[in-house]
Amino acid sequence: MSKEIFLEIGTEEIPAGFLPKAMADLERMIRKELESARLEFGEIKTFATPRRLALAVSDVAEDQPTLRTEAMGPAKQIAYDADGNPTKAAIGFARGQGVDVADLKLVETEKGEYLFIEKEELGRPTRELLATALPRLVAALSFKKSMRWETQDIRFARPMHWIVALYGGGVIPFTHGNLTSGNQSRGHRFMAPQEFAVTGLADWLEGCRKHFVTADHIERKATIREQVVATGKAAGGNTVVDEKLLEEVTYLLEDPTPLCGTFEEKYLQLPRELLVTSMREHQRYFTIEDAQGKLLNKFITVSNTRPEDEQVVVKGNEKVIRARLADAMFFWEEDKKVKLESNLDTLKNVIYQAKLGSSFEKVERFTQIARGLAECFEPTAVALTERAARLAKCDLESKMVYEFPELQGIMGREYSRLEGEDPRVSIAIFEHYLPTEAGGTLPSDNLGAFVSIADKVDTICGCFGVGLIPTGSADPYALRRCAIGVLNIILDRGYQVSIPELVEQSLGLLEEKLNRPSAEVQADVVEFIRLRLANMLTSRDFASDVVDAVLSARFDAPGDAVARVEALAALKTAADFEPLAVAFKRVGNIIKGGVDNPVQADLFEADCERALAAAIELARQSIADQVSKGDYGAALQTIAALREPVDSFFDGVMVMAEDEKVKANRLALLTQVASLFADIADFTRIAA
Repeated sequence: MSKEIFLEIGTEEIPAGFLPKAMADLERMIRKELESARLEFGEIKTFATPRRLALAVSDVAEDQPTLRTEAMGPAKQIAYDADGNPTKAAIGFARGQGVDVADLKLVETEKGEYLFIEKEELGRPTRELLATALPRLVAALSFKKSMRWETQDIRFARPMHWIVALYGGGVIPFTHGNLTSGNQSRGHRFMAPQEFAVTGLADWLEGCRKHFVTADHIERKATIREQVVATGKAAGGNTVVDEKLLEEVTYLLEDPTPLCGTFEEKYLQLPRELLVTSMREHQRYFTIEDAQGKLLNKFITVSNTRPEDEQVVVKGNEKVIRARLADAMFFWEEDKKVKLESNLDTLKNVIYQAKLGSSFEKVERFTQIARGLAECFEPTAVALTERAARLAKCDLESKMVYEFPELQGIMGREYSRLEGEDPRVSIAIFEHYLPTEAGGTLPSDNLGAFVSIADKVDTICGCFGVGLIPTGSADPYALRRCAIGVLNIILDRGYQVSIPELVEQSLGLLEEKLNRPSAEVQADVVEFIRLRLANMLTSRDFASDVVDAVLSARFDAPGDAVARVEALAALKTAADFEPLAVAFKRVGNIIKGGVDNPVQADLFEADCERALAAAIELARQSIADQVSKGDYGAALQTIAALREPVDSFFDGVMVMAEDEKVKANRLALLTQVASLFADIADFTRIAA
């Protein structure tokens, strides 16, 4: 028979951002516990609200199966001495298997007699196994911030108040700190705080519902979505359902109740992003817009209780947002009194990073890099690019951004528009921060792209130059995100820009700040960015060996590298690719870096050598033309045609001939073969 495991950890309110990871950890850990215990089980489900984490596992076997194992030990002549006494080898084998020497047997094999042991480990009841597995799981849950409480020598995201642990409806007893597991859960903190008995998942879900808790986060999220959309329609508009906000609100409450409030229309003159940010970031409000997409002076808050008088709660929220928006209006009016560019001078007193100087110095550096990109890809926009770069960080010194840091770039765009800056400059001030997340929006215009690349490259090179290099999961300056952003912008805009040259230029501007040799830093930064591109390509389902072969051969312009990966990936699908790869891998393995000697036709001893030399000469110019045009698919097809003369060469002659001159000439010939594809891919890295 099989039964259900149910575990609930009741706590004080856990931060919303902690819960998705905690659920994933719960699933991973219970799966590991059950698999290591050799227990069969069915579906695993996890649940979370601010006050509880729970999991349920269906169809868990009642008993652990018996485990039978066999192990072969040392040969008889090694295991026993001349008098038949066990040697250290036999004793050690027995100890390693957890048995007595007397339990060992001798079995006949093709190689003679060997020690042998067959063991049988009886399965234990699941209830007995869970009595140690569940407390181990609870203790192992970790959070990026945790706390202790009272005199307990345990840590958790927030203090625990109850634990429900069941198997087949019966309690799995254990203690954790001052808590003892049982079958009593609790309802909503304010609306139904009393305990109620639980026998399993279905019973728990229903009991929670009766006690004003929607325990299933998926159901709770869907309910909130439906509620805020309906509330927006009732208010005469359309709710802007921000998915990130919806996710956060889902984990902030247990029993959602939407309420609609209003604010004075005068605040609608503020920029949309400012209004949305004020309501979303500080109050977790959903905004409402009309049919034309213009914000209305209304908002939706989702309460965690069902108030007796909704208007009391609404008026309280209106009072709070009124104060927030009044502050925003004040900052808006004050900032408009000061020219945006005047803030550039104040950046001289703002430390960007202790070893890298002020924010003003950073602006000066990345302005030069952005200018260089503009000269290459849009020469007529050099002046606009410089203007956008110099204004890019000026809003950091505005009162608005000081109060709402998440509005950096947005306020710079708005203030520059009011001052009559070129629209492209205003857009670039905002877009130079893009992308802000994996898969996020990229700059829509060259100006924003130039400044974004320049700013991010300066950040990466500066940090690497003073030893602030990411280690493991630690990346306090978000350098991985910067590198991925640079690559995505370059690929999206189709820029053929050399990463090594870009890095070299940036390090030249940072020369006085570096505490490591520039050449060493450049190599590290280029490799760092190369690895980010490799990860991006493998995540797009390109085979890892294809990506490795291409990026190991040459990494310069990201777009060029992607084109080579695509061409090699297409070639790899051909039916005859494997023998082709084997032939070219053999070439690479034999020459090991190649030789510089010119090929001498008078040293050829066989027709296959002459045929290969002729084929190389015939292919060389075609490949050069195809590569110069970026047509790597055609170049690889031309190279693939060399397989037959290469195979014939290997079949017809011994490369490592006794005559040193003949040997060197044959290695030189193979070096010419390798040179044809050396800049496209390293075939020795292809798994064929």
